[in-house]
Amino acid sequence: MSVLLQVDFPFAGPWGEAMTEALRGLAESIANEPGLIWKIWTENPATAEAGGIYLFADRASAEAYLAMHTARLTGFGIPRVNGKIFDVNPALSAIDRAPL
Repeated sequence: MSVLLQVDFPFAGPWGEAMTEALRGLAESIANEPGLIWKIWTENPATAEAGGIYLFADRASAEAYLAMHTARLTGFGIPRVNGKIFDVNPALSAIDRAPL
C-alpha cells in the first residue's frame, strides 16, 4: 500500500527559480531514492517554510527516507524538521483524481 510523507521545515530561501537552480542536484538525488514514486516540492516565502509531499511504495521506504532526510537537513543547519507518514486510501483518492 502506498504511503504519503509530508515534510516541512524553516527555510530562508532561495525561492522560485533560484530555488530550482540551487537545489536541482538535490532533486535529482531524491528521484533515485528507493521506493519513491513522486515528490511535490513546497515553498512558502511568506512563512519562511519549505518541504515536500512524497508518495512512497511502502512505509519502510518512507520511514528510511525520513530518517536520512532529517539527518541531511539538520546537517544543512535546519533547526527543526517536521515529518508525518500517512497511509493512502486509494479508493477515495481516485475519486478526487489523485495521481496514484
